[in-house]
Amino acid sequence: MHNRPMALEFTTSYLADSLAILRYYKKLGEQAMAQISDAALTATIDAESNSIAIIVKHLSGNMRSRWTDFLTSDGEKPWRNRDSEFEAPAQTRAEVLAMWEAGWKAMLETLASLTDADLNGTIRIRGERHSVMQAINRGVTHCCYHVGQIVFLAKHLASDRWTSLTIPRGESAQFNTRVNAGEISQR
Repeated sequence: MHNRPMALEFTTSYLADSLAILRYYKKLGEQAMAQISDAALTATIDAESNSIAIIVKHLSGNMRSRWTDFLTSDGEKPWRNRDSEFEAPAQTRAEVLAMWEAGWKAMLETLASLTDADLNGTIRIRGERHSVMQAINRGVTHCCYHVGQIVFLAKHLASDRWTSLTIPRGESAQFNTRVNAGEISQR
């Protein structure tokens, strides 16, 4: 049976749906990283690729910058050095996971504190105006993009030891039958 990280609930709330999607992708990244060795966290598949540790460092830096004082300060904080996020990755699993948690904490707590009224606001990223909804969409897609990279790399590095995070190959029909019978949810 597949290893679904969590169910996304039915909602018509943009904020609740954004939070649910982010929590789902956070869990996907964590489950992917859990399947590889500590050494694999810093492995690269070629000279132009980033390791999982580098991706986590970049993602954390981006999330902390964008989501700290989200409504009141520019999303590109003066203390952020984006270029350095692609150098000198954390060397231990504990360091990688601490960065991971710091980034997600900033983003998820800020997003959870927003109200529907905040969606009508405007924020700035690198001085450029964004609606709050644009900034949320930008943040969600950025996280999903990089979590996808983490999953791809972890699956490659785990090779035949990989356990599917979603519907395993060859089990789509069985999964659909169970959803249609109300036994499980696809969300």
